[in-house]
Amino acid sequence: MQLKTHLAISIFVILLFLPYISEDINKIIFAFTAFIATFIPDVDIRFSKAGKIPFTGILRFFTKHRGMVHSLTLCLIISVIIALFFPILAFGFFTGYSTHLIADSFTKMGIKPFWPLKFEVKGWITTGSKIERGIFYVFVALDLVLFTIYLL
Repeated sequence: MQLKTHLAISIFVILLFLPYISEDINKIIFAFTAFIATFIPDVDIRFSKAGKIPFTGILRFFTKHRGMVHSLTLCLIISVIIALFFPILAFGFFTGYSTHLIADSFTKMGIKPFWPLKFEVKGWITTGSKIERGIFYVFVALDLVLFTIYLL
């Protein structure tokens, strides 16, 4: 999926969780961390926003797109490591990262959720297609509805 669709879906998920997070500072930390984590699975794409981060090119020598970085395996490992040192960030990280993976599992390229196992989950959506564009608009509308409800 395209970044804009990932962000629209992630914002929706973030807005779903916000009412259940107690303190305002924790809400900000959660939302920011989840938003940033949405970008991370695409660090293995040279021309993506995340792929332009310094030193991510090294990662491309060890993995291919939709490989290790697009797995729940890596998402869980990183989330646990973050939880050991910065527990407040772990839930947001896991939420943003896993939301990206779930969305990509509906695409024709799919993902290998339990990498290094070869098992794949593939959907029927072509990245950049009219269907994806429709999904983007639906989630933008849902984001606006949830944001309005959240403000009330």
